[in-house]
Amino acid sequence: MTEPMHPMTTPMQPMTGPAQPVTTPTQPVTAPSDPAKPAKPAAATAARDWPQWQGPNRDRTSPETGLLAEWPNDGPPLLWKATGLGKGLASAAIVGNRAYTMGDRDGQAAVIAVNLTTHKVAWTASVGKEWKDKGERCTPTVDRGLVYALSANGDLVCVDAVKGSEVWRKSMSRDFGGQMMSMWGYCESPLVDGEKLICTPGAKAAMIVALDKKTGRLIWKSAVPSFGQRGKDGAGYASCVVSEGGGIRQYVTLMGRGLVGVAAFDGRFLWGYDRVANDTANIPTPVVRGDYVFGSAGYGAGAALLKLTASGDSVKAQEVYFLDSKTFQNHHGGFVLVGDYLYGGHGHTAGAPVCIEFLTGKVMWRVGQPAGGSAAVAYADGHLYFRYESGSMVLIEATPEGYRQKGMFTIPVKTVESWPHPSIAAGRLYLRDNDTLMCFDIKKK
Repeated sequence: MTEPMHPMTTPMQPMTGPAQPVTTPTQPVTAPSDPAKPAKPAAATAARDWPQWQGPNRDRTSPETGLLAEWPNDGPPLLWKATGLGKGLASAAIVGNRAYTMGDRDGQAAVIAVNLTTHKVAWTASVGKEWKDKGERCTPTVDRGLVYALSANGDLVCVDAVKGSEVWRKSMSRDFGGQMMSMWGYCESPLVDGEKLICTPGAKAAMIVALDKKTGRLIWKSAVPSFGQRGKDGAGYASCVVSEGGGIRQYVTLMGRGLVGVAAFDGRFLWGYDRVANDTANIPTPVVRGDYVFGSAGYGAGAALLKLTASGDSVKAQEVYFLDSKTFQNHHGGFVLVGDYLYGGHGHTAGAPVCIEFLTGKVMWRVGQPAGGSAAVAYADGHLYFRYESGSMVLIEATPEGYRQKGMFTIPVKTVESWPHPSIAAGRLYLRDNDTLMCFDIKKK
């Protein structure tokens, strides 16, 4: 079995019971959103930053323009390499003049800041004990001068973005009784939404929790009831995203038992869907837009589009379509919605480029793999950035009209599976490989 990128514990009993508010939340339920627009978390950074997992709005999309529409034969220029990141599969968050990532160094899991001018490590902040296999997976989240990161062992820290000094910490297991669905450790990147920090311990009584982002104080915890037999109890390897489907602001994720939505106001369970779950590792972060949620998983699970509709003071999830694993399954590279079309890599332990019409599930095109293994995907300025496990970067025009490859190069450093996802900020492409961070110039001259 190939190890998940985002990435055994004792199985829990079926989860029952309502969400459990601990303090009075301050965020009201919002009005229905425009179905043509995705909901956005409230993170405060510059427009050209990549401040968290999957970029500014957690949708794998950079607002950058003026980027190269075609690469030279040897790829875009490599500007510099920084070392000292330790062992890990985490991607990089880029904010201002710093890159933030995680790695195992000297027996400790650490948050690491790299100065983008000197290309040197600015500081490291210890999180807890190192992980037993391949290092840390979480891409830190940066918001208003604070950095949030979760180790594979489940230690959650908030540190100062300038100095790396610790502000507060929690433990997924000790504080919430959390567990993962399988053996690969916590991979989630915490979500900042207003004054709340959202994460997924995976516990019976606290599947998802909301914390005060400044103090770590528990605001609410959400118990997710049993809604199907597929998958396994515990947290999955995805990260939470914000949706306003059905007129209720909510947090959507792919956990061990499948896709779920819980209310942002108080954590109450709204809906669950288990058809895309498998019992090994549910990994890709869902895509949300308006009233729709698209989710997929590997290991033969497939993919589905759901429509969220109001149901009293709750939400009902209705299946719009289901794609079997032969049509589309995404192992751990993810997928991106551009206009009315989804793009991603198809196949378990694979990443065959595919374009799917979002609202119908129609496959517009699919081609054989230009490189080996899974493909981690990002989007900017009309193009898709596919990073392949084998160590190749591929540039593809984002169009439903057909597959148009616009460049390909071999990443100069490859010491492990080339799984960390691309980060795009200020005309630069950032790729992590274990101890090394590489920066490429992708701006048009």
